[in-house]
Amino acid sequence: MLNSKANSLIILDFETTGLSPDNGDRAIEIGAVKLENGVVTDRFQELMYPGKRVSSFIEDYTGITNAMLSTAAPCHEVMARFSDFIQGQNLVAHNASFDKRFLDNELRRISSSYDGQFACSVLLSRRINQNAPSHSLSNLIRYKGIPSTGGFHRALFDAEMTAKVWTAMLDDITEKTGLEEVPFALIQKLTKTTKANVAKVLANY
Repeated sequence: MLNSKANSLIILDFETTGLSPDNGDRAIEIGAVKLENGVVTDRFQELMYPGKRVSSFIEDYTGITNAMLSTAAPCHEVMARFSDFIQGQNLVAHNASFDKRFLDNELRRISSSYDGQFACSVLLSRRINQNAPSHSLSNLIRYKGIPSTGGFHRALFDAEMTAKVWTAMLDDITEKTGLEEVPFALIQKLTKTTKANVAKVLANY
């Protein structure tokens, strides 16, 4: 049974060979954290060999080299383990449409799926942090005053940073609504609400 709380779910991030599985791009790293009542209780991180070399741009962008990938398990093995990790959990990613496409594609290749629903931390931030100059992960970390040491564009680090931004936004929602626990359903409603109506939705929830 899925947990209905917005602070108990899995936050994930993919590094990939390119922008779209429709163009033949594959996952090269998955990182994820499991939140339970706002606390990270488990982590998942693995490189995966996509069956081909990655470009020098991707090597420079992610720091993941072809040499590193040559000794990694193939995608289908890693994704089978990750599929087990995410069962029974709702899912969050920063720019979720990107990560969802790769998750769906990689799981489809191994005839697997998941039972959770997705939420996007970018869409939520656009409603909750309306004065933020940008909703990129690195800029939100600075905007919210969250300490960070590490490198963006590695999957586990990005997932952990997204989790910090996510819990900070849940705190903001709690403060505005007086709710003891923020339901995942409210998050989904907010991400589909116009910016002008966010205050109204929060006031009436």
